[in-house]
Amino acid sequence: MPARSPTSWREHRAARWRVFVVSTPLGLRFLDRARLEQQAGEPVRSDFQMPGEGKELSRADAVIAAPMTFNTINKWALGITDNFATSLLCELTGYGVTLVAVPMLKPPSPGISPSRTVSTGYGRWASELDRAMGGASA
Repeated sequence: MPARSPTSWREHRAARWRVFVVSTPLGLRFLDRARLEQQAGEPVRSDFQMPGEGKELSRADAVIAAPMTFNTINKWALGITDNFATSLLCELTGYGVTLVAVPMLKPPSPGISPSRTVSTGYGRWASELDRAMGGASA
């Protein structure tokens, strides 16, 4: 890893990092898939693949989960793996991969507190929400 971590797609690629984008199926509606694939140099994944279909994702050294919705945060905290993105997130958490969770939520909801408490042990939170809830932000 470089002394200073890259901050943009271009820097990541120049530092020879491989960037993969994984989305929930509903999240695809909000993405410019063609642009992300061009920037990452890899296809955007949103579904499980059968053996022999396409290439596997490389081993992850770090994950940025962003933006994480209320639904995804709760699924991650509870280990609900009903789509590829949350399944991968849960699996990588189990392997101890460095993870930064970046929630994108409306004003804090009481329903997020239990999941935040559970998932804080899995990775780091980076958000204003974390500060508002009294946690240490990344």
